[in-house]
Amino acid sequence: MTTKERWLLPDGVEEILPAEARRVEQLRRRLLDLFETWGYEFVMPPLIEYLESLLVGASRDLDTHTFKVTDYLTGRLMGVRPDMTPQAARLDAHYLKRSAPTRLCYVGSVLRTKPDGFGGSREPLQLGAELFGHAGPEADAEILGLMIEALRLADIRDAHFDLGHVGVFRGLAAQAKLDAEQETDLFDALQRKASNDVEAVLAASDAPAASKRMLAGLLDLSGGREALARARKQWRDAPRPVTRALDELEAVADMVAKQSGAPALYFDLAELSGYHYYTGVVFSAFVPGYGQAIARGGRYDGIGRAFGRDRAATGFGADLRQWLRVSTAAVPALTGVLAPSGDDAVLQAEIARLRAEGQRVVVRLPGDKSPASAFGCDRELVKRSGRWVVEEI
Repeated sequence: MTTKERWLLPDGVEEILPAEARRVEQLRRRLLDLFETWGYEFVMPPLIEYLESLLVGASRDLDTHTFKVTDYLTGRLMGVRPDMTPQAARLDAHYLKRSAPTRLCYVGSVLRTKPDGFGGSREPLQLGAELFGHAGPEADAEILGLMIEALRLADIRDAHFDLGHVGVFRGLAAQAKLDAEQETDLFDALQRKASNDVEAVLAASDAPAASKRMLAGLLDLSGGREALARARKQWRDAPRPVTRALDELEAVADMVAKQSGAPALYFDLAELSGYHYYTGVVFSAFVPGYGQAIARGGRYDGIGRAFGRDRAATGFGADLRQWLRVSTAAVPALTGVLAPSGDDAVLQAEIARLRAEGQRVVVRLPGDKSPASAFGCDRELVKRSGRWVVEEI
């Protein structure tokens, strides 16, 4: 093995060097403080656990993203977490067992077998907030509002917020009586926004003409509030699950619009990301020049059923490191005080005092002649007239 090969990292895995790590940690602390002001309690699920526990109740897509290892103590198969949401659901259902709504938040590394999109990370630093125990649109509006506020705190500007509802497609597909293969093909075509493929799938089906028109119309129903109005007009004969989904979308949008500093919301009724996982309202945040969503969320009722409690659930998640790549926040300069080494009790007391005030103090090691800038220091602790004082460099 060559020297170069020894320090190469796997594709999609990165090291975080000091300057970037400082940005990450500063933002992490600020976001957790924000979540706490909204009533969300911080939890720290394990990095690895038995596979049957890790994947129970989760999307079937999660299994292919999970690194699996054998536990040498028991011989059982274990998995490294690819997503912390199912773990939060287990904590709510199995350990906390509260009757009141529960609000949880977390930040931690997850590991995935493949990245999300070209050039993506396989080790995202997942940030998330989950609200368990309330089935109404108020919970979805709160989670979406919290996601918006978190993006604002991270100085991510010009974010575009898309809302959808998986119940729209499910209701229309059920009315059309598509078989499993046709529904999958139509789902894939809608995901790709491929109108020709959508028409081909519908043409090959035995669905009534009215159902075909409504399904084909999904691709054109996007935009502001007018998109919902057009949907109601075009789908006057839609089944009740579809109209109920539109009602829920409108209710969530109305509540978010009343929140302080609420941004414009847009609707995409063909948005089906996480279709096999989510059960209701879904939402995503995008920024100009970045092809992937920088945050996703929505309702995923029933995830706790496998843990013995069928609780309503809604939440959002994001990669904190991805947020820093699109943030417009200025990188704060590293500052500090460079102090001499020595066993002078007064000097040691002054260093301790400065650190107690929250100041960064770096002690120069014996024999070192490096400039203060090498340590990120812009001041120096020096002795003047018998007193230790801090001076600008």
